[in-house]
Amino acid sequence: MTWDPAQYLKYEGHRLRPAIDLIARIPLAAPGTIVDLGCGAGNVARVLADRFAGATIDGVDSDKAMLARARESTATDPRFRWNEGDLAHWHPPYPVDVIFSNAALHWLGAHDALFPALMQKLAPHGVLAVQMPDNHAAPSHEALFDTARSLRWRSLAEPLMRTRPVAPLESYHAWLAPLAHKLDLWRTTYLQALPPTLSGEHPIVAWMRGSTLTPFVPVLGADAEAFVADFAARVEAAYPRPREGGVLFPFSRVFVVAQRGA
Repeated sequence: MTWDPAQYLKYEGHRLRPAIDLIARIPLAAPGTIVDLGCGAGNVARVLADRFAGATIDGVDSDKAMLARARESTATDPRFRWNEGDLAHWHPPYPVDVIFSNAALHWLGAHDALFPALMQKLAPHGVLAVQMPDNHAAPSHEALFDTARSLRWRSLAEPLMRTRPVAPLESYHAWLAPLAHKLDLWRTTYLQALPPTLSGEHPIVAWMRGSTLTPFVPVLGADAEAFVADFAARVEAAYPRPREGGVLFPFSRVFVVAQRGA
C-alpha cells in the first residue's frame, strides 16, 4: 500500500483536528520520549513537538514517501528521528513515555492483542494515546463496500474490504482496564465542511482518495479510475451537493487514552 503525501495533506486541517484533541488529553506535563506510530508526513509529530518541547520524538511508518516528506519538513530539528517499520511488529529499544497514534492502528488487526502489547511497551506512568476513524458504517463507506461487492469488481476489490476494523469502545475498555491506572475512552463525530474541488470531483471522493481508497489503487491497476468512478456515482447519490459544490461530511472517530501505573 503506497500513500500519496500531497493527496493526504489536501485536507490537513480536517485530519489534524482529532490529533490536536487527542494531544490535549495526554495527562503528562513533560514526557521525555514520544513515539508516533504511523507518523505519515510528520505533520502531527510537529504538533507534538510544539506541545512537549523537551521530548525526543521517534516517528515510525511503513511508507517511504510519507517518511521522506517528514524528514524534509524537520531537517533542521534534532528532536525528530524517522524510522521505516511495520507497525504490527514494532518494538522500542527502551520503555516509552508516550506511544501516540493518529489514524493508523485501524489498518492493523487483532486489537485484542495489539493494544495490551502496546501498554507493555510503556515506561511507568507512560501513556498510550490513540485516535482511529470509526466511519465504516457511514453512507460513504457503504458506497465503497457496495462497489467492491459488485460483479465487475468483486474478485479483486472485495478481499480488500475491512468493514469493521475498529471494535466497540467497551472492548477497548475490557482489554486495557486491567493494565491501566487511568483510562479515558470517547467517540466524537466531526461535521466536516469539505470545500469544492478544482477538478469538480465530489469532495468526499477526494477525501477518501487520501485514505480509504489507497489500498484499492495498486491492486486494480489500470482499472482503478473506473472503480473510483463507479464509487463516485454512489457517493453523489448518498451526499447530494448544493450548487456551490461543497458538502457536509459527518465523520466519527474513537479515542483511547490509557495511562500505565507505576
